[in-house]
Amino acid sequence: MTIASFLSQRRRALVIGAATVLLHVLAIDFVGARIGLVPLDRPAPAPDPVTIVALLRAPAPVPPPKPPPKPAPARPRPAPKALPLPAAPLPEASAEADAGPADGAGETADAAAAPNQASAAEVAPAVAPASEPPEPPEPPPVAEVPPPEPVKPALKVSLPPSAELNFDVARTDRDGGTWSGLSTISWKQAAGAYKLSMEASVSVLLARLNLVLLNSEGTVGAGGIVPRITTEKRRGKSQTATHFGGPDGKITFSASERSYPMVPGAQDKATFLMQLAAIGRADSAQFASGVELFVGEEKDANPFGFVLVGQDNINTPMGPLATWHLARPPRPGAYNSRLDIWLAPAHNWYPVQIRNTESNGSVTTQTIRKILITDLGN
Repeated sequence: MTIASFLSQRRRALVIGAATVLLHVLAIDFVGARIGLVPLDRPAPAPDPVTIVALLRAPAPVPPPKPPPKPAPARPRPAPKALPLPAAPLPEASAEADAGPADGAGETADAAAAPNQASAAEVAPAVAPASEPPEPPEPPPVAEVPPPEPVKPALKVSLPPSAELNFDVARTDRDGGTWSGLSTISWKQAAGAYKLSMEASVSVLLARLNLVLLNSEGTVGAGGIVPRITTEKRRGKSQTATHFGGPDGKITFSASERSYPMVPGAQDKATFLMQLAAIGRADSAQFASGVELFVGEEKDANPFGFVLVGQDNINTPMGPLATWHLARPPRPGAYNSRLDIWLAPAHNWYPVQIRNTESNGSVTTQTIRKILITDLGN
């Protein structure tokens, strides 16, 4: 290698190195400007001012509220006549005019500037005319009140004479067991007053057990028997009392707090038998349409409705007897037993047979064995 060639190669290497260094400097300067690096020997450029552009838009118009639907009239009516406007000019449009023409405020402002000869319907078409008041509803139909039941005429009565009635008692329980015994009705009436007692007993081996004792006192008059007080004593139970009339004019009970008005013809558990005899003695035709008596018992009072079953011939220890057969059927909610009574016209219409059929099937029958009249004056 010659010296000339060596120097030529060195010169070329220096040129290439200087160019390389210059290119690196330019590249670093370009990249530093892009990422925010500022050369130490060059002052940082002042930041460009930021311009903020704000666009103001008017708020979306709010549609006016819709008027309520017009009620459908019951029938078409003629349109009301237009009323003339007052002489004073209409007030200027309110703030609704600022909302813009989209909601019709401009039309309202134009209408306000119109001549005041326009009708009210032309100035404010959105306002519905006052509707006619609805017709009053038809009154409900008035329920027909049934006519009051005719008042039944008072029953004619003729009280039987004082007497003592003796009966044989036969009872058959629901399980088939049988009992026998005696019962007595003692009836006394004189000088406008009466006393009545009823006693029943059964025979057990060689003994007699009293089952029930009823005592009744009161007055007698044109309507028959009028009880005042009745007492009842059953075996194994306390005595009870039923009061009729009194200061309050009611039927009251010692065994309950119920009370009922003292209606004419009211009876008790003992006297209704003799009241039926008095009705038959006065006029037996009264039984044809049935007889109802209001009867006070030991705790309650109920109407006893008797119907005529027919005329029967029954056998008794006194011999065959011709009778009128009355029956009180069960009444739901009041009593569940059936009561049959046979009255003997030939014997002052006294009861000569009494049968009680209970709801459980037990049957108690009292059949006359002796009638002893103690006062022939009646």
